[in-house]
Amino acid sequence: MSEKMKLLIGASDNKMQYVKKFSEYLEKFNVNSKVVLDVEICNGFPSKNITQWISPFKKFNLLIESFKPDAVFVDRQTQFGIAAIKAKIPLLMQLRGNYWDEIDWAKKNGSIKNKIILSIKEKIAEDCFKGSKMILPFSNHLAEISKKKYPNKKIEVFYDGLEIKDWYKDEPMNFKHPCVGLLQNASIWKKAQEMISLKSILEKFPNVTFYWAGDGIYRQKILDALEKHENFKWLGSLEYPNKVRKFLSSIDIYLLLSGYDTFGMTIIEAEVMQVPVIATNVGGTSEAMINGKTGYLVNQGDIKEIERKINLLLNDQNLAKQIGNDGRKFVIENFSWEITVKKFIGNMKTCINTD
Repeated sequence: MSEKMKLLIGASDNKMQYVKKFSEYLEKFNVNSKVVLDVEICNGFPSKNITQWISPFKKFNLLIESFKPDAVFVDRQTQFGIAAIKAKIPLLMQLRGNYWDEIDWAKKNGSIKNKIILSIKEKIAEDCFKGSKMILPFSNHLAEISKKKYPNKKIEVFYDGLEIKDWYKDEPMNFKHPCVGLLQNASIWKKAQEMISLKSILEKFPNVTFYWAGDGIYRQKILDALEKHENFKWLGSLEYPNKVRKFLSSIDIYLLLSGYDTFGMTIIEAEVMQVPVIATNVGGTSEAMINGKTGYLVNQGDIKEIERKINLLLNDQNLAKQIGNDGRKFVIENFSWEITVKKFIGNMKTCINTD
């Protein structure tokens, strides 16, 4: 192993912003990293890029010849990970969601053609899991699931970090107060369906405006249930992080209504912006906050308790402010990039052959 460790990062396009920040902090801690879009380097069958089917690992092999990484990091299960395994380079694989739940759902709901493609991708993913040196789940909740699937595999939690200096009180949007904000997508029905329960909350608080920022394939289903209420406003997707920061600078309470969540990154973002949080206690959301100190966890379906917590926070400004201050401190102490990257480097060292 060279004096300065080298990490090759194969990232998905929709997480490139996070991964580039991760890379910046690796460099600060004396790890030389190189970030590439995974599918541009290695993308064999069943991808649409037929020219890569013949030699799917050619670009990858040229890349490792020039960069000579000590390890490879990926944020999803693709041919890029397979290439690292074939090249006998330690593979550290981040797990951002419950892959096994997602694959089961896709099998039940996909067309015959999609199911065939899915089975090929499933084989690739399984090879990545088995051949990886370490699996890095997004939360303790996911880690427990992973350990049941692979009891003999090295498994360590790897949270996304936050660039704390980028999260500050910004110029607020033109919102009507008091107001509650929801920042979540409607792409997975298991998660999004809980938002339908907002109907009775809207009726309970006619003088409180609820702003939803998000989008997804189930958007219209949610809007059909909620937009008839005058105190509900849909904003669509917001540019990250600038518009999200403005949104969080504008609301009095952050509400996460989710049927399932592997962690709850938006909780962390609300907390660092000193916004008191109310969240459904599902999946890994409890890891993103301290119940009763940085916000409140509420059992799924307990609408009355959500209403009580909204009342409490709107009617006690001192309490809301203290919870907001405690939330920011909690995030700084547990989820800054400095903290998450230092832990990652320690895990990376255990995976590299130093003989």
